[in-house]
Amino acid sequence: MKYVSADTSLTAEIHSIVQKTIKTVYPKYYPSEVVSFFCSLHAAGNIEKDIKNRQVYVLYHDNVMVGTGSVTENHITRVYVLPQYQGRGYGTFIIKQLETEIQRNYDCAVLDASLPAVMLYEKLGYKTVSHQKYDLNNGVVLIYEIMKKEF
Repeated sequence: MKYVSADTSLTAEIHSIVQKTIKTVYPKYYPSEVVSFFCSLHAAGNIEKDIKNRQVYVLYHDNVMVGTGSVTENHITRVYVLPQYQGRGYGTFIIKQLETEIQRNYDCAVLDASLPAVMLYEKLGYKTVSHQKYDLNNGVVLIYEIMKKEF
């Protein structure tokens, strides 16, 4: 495996991983309005901005980009692993690498957990500190967890 900081030449590939994962996994948990919201939230321009701020990392296995994760201060964001590579420990690896980055300056990590990821985060020691809701179109409400892990 190879885990590296992303540069802007990887924006399209990272965007593709994120969008494919959202469009494949999230419809099993959320209505279409929520899936569209996440796709918009993780638009290529937002990913590129984070890359320019040196906040995005990618994971390769056998020269194939299989996943990505981002960090802003002590906040873990945008952890996605391609569906065909899920369940192999890649997400755990990415999170642990982001935690190592965070531990240099902070005593805890926080994240916003989607339904598909909550169990993984709990397994890694994260605890729910609050439940949040975000109103979307057509009366649809996105419910998510704010989770925290002390180091």
